[in-house]
Parts: sequence; C-alpha cells; structure tokens
Amino acid sequence: MTKEPAPASVPWTKRLGSVRVYLGAAVILVWGLVPFYWMAVTAFRDPGYTFDNTPWPTHLTLENFRNAFDTSRGNDFGKALLNSLVIGAASTVIALVIGVFAAYALARLTFRGKYVVSGLILSASMFPVVVLVTPLFQLFTNLGWIGEYQAMIIPNISFVLPMTVYILASFFADLPWELEEAARIDGATRMQAFRLVMLPLAAPAVFTTAILAFIAAVNEYLLARLLSSDKTEPVTVAVARFSGNDPLVQPYAAIMAAGTMVTIPLVIMVLLFQRRIISGLTAGGVKS
Repeated sequence: MTKEPAPASVPWTKRLGSVRVYLGAAVILVWGLVPFYWMAVTAFRDPGYTFDNTPWPTHLTLENFRNAFDTSRGNDFGKALLNSLVIGAASTVIALVIGVFAAYALARLTFRGKYVVSGLILSASMFPVVVLVTPLFQLFTNLGWIGEYQAMIIPNISFVLPMTVYILASFFADLPWELEEAARIDGATRMQAFRLVMLPLAAPAVFTTAILAFIAAVNEYLLARLLSSDKTEPVTVAVARFSGNDPLVQPYAAIMAAGTMVTIPLVIMVLLFQRRIISGLTAGGVKS
C-alpha cells in the first residue's frame, strides 16, 4: 500500500499576504463604523449621560428621539426629512434621465468633439463647491429662488450628473454591440433599440447610480445652508441648527438621534443592494 503524499504547505509569504488583506479590511471597517456606532450609542443614552465614556450602551432611553421630533423649540425634523426626500429624489431622477442619454451617446456614438465633452464633464465633477456659493447665491437671488426647492435641486443635479454619466458610460461601452445591431436589423430604430434592448441590460448600473446619486444629494450641506429657508431646509441643515432648552448648550443627544435616524436607512439600503452597487461600479472595468 502506497502512502498518499502529504498536502503541500501554504508558503508563509502567501499567508502573510492574506493576513495583511484581512488586517487592512478590519482597519477600514473599524475606521468607518466606530463613529456611527458611537453616534447610535449616544442617541439611545440619557441626555444627562451624554458625555459618558462607557463604550457600550448605558442608561438607555428614547427621549432623544422624541426631542428630535419636538417642534416646540423651533425644530422641524419631520419636515426636514420630507424636504431631503423631495430634493434627493428630484435630483436623482433628473440626473438619471439626462445621464442615461449622455452616457449612451458617449459610449456608442462617434461625433466631433466627443473627448472634449468627456473632459468637460470630468472637469465639472472636480470643480470646488465653495467657489460656486457666491455666484449661485447672487443668481438665485435675482431670480427670486432663494428658499425654494429648485435652488437646491439644480445645483445638486450638476454635482451628481458627472458621476452618473461616467458610471453609465463605462457600462454601456462594455455591452455587446451585436445586441443593438440585431435589433436594428429586425427593423428597430436606434431609439427603440436603446429603449427595448440596451436600457434593460443597463438596469443594474442605473440602479447603482440612482443609489449613489441620491446619497450624494441628501448629504449636500454647504449650498443647502445658504439657499434654503425654514420651509425647504433638508436634514443636513436642520440637524446643524438644532436648538435645545438652553440656547447656550448644544443638544448633542438629540442631534445624535437625528443623525442616527438619517443614517440607518441609507446604511440598510446599501447593505441590501451592495451586490448591485459593486456590479454596477465594476461594470466596464474589465474588457474581454
């Protein structure tokens, strides 16, 4: 009877590489989640123990969440949530409608100045927001839009549209041309081939872009702080100007509760659709 050869041992260099990968992932995970964890712990902690350094939840209460929705101190967190939903949804839908057609044109059509257009879109995404504050404030003041929804939706569209175009353009470029050509041969127009064949195939990338664009629009603060009013301010502005019983003391516990309520739905949404997000972001990254 012959002895079976012993399995080859894994080289120590490969083991060290795996350890470094897991260690790096753990550091990134802790770095990203510890602030959110501490915010949630403070949100459920009695306001009298806001500055308690105990790392686990203690003195649990829901009073902070009631204070966050309390309108007697001039706060209107519920309305701010609705405003953020309206602004984020409108910015996302409009950016997707424009971005889908722009991305398809950049990926599938050949026209003069194509690379110049791509460069302009990229430069728009890198333009610092703070430089736009004064001209936008002056422009919307002249138009009478200060404090209106369009004063925040239009700038948000310009911020999320470049990201929308680049994600979708890489995905459209990776789709096989044969599918569109087959539809054209069967008698479909270019628009019909795009709407009935290419767009359904691009659904994962469109879904990914919608999530990222919505999060970016909801998180915008600088312009919203200057261009919104009490009736249109989003949650980023409402939380920043929370007031408590004492005007000289910040209601940190209520602020943490409000931040937790805003963050948890976004975290859950990303966790539920993380496969679609990753597939959409990596689409077009590898060419066959």
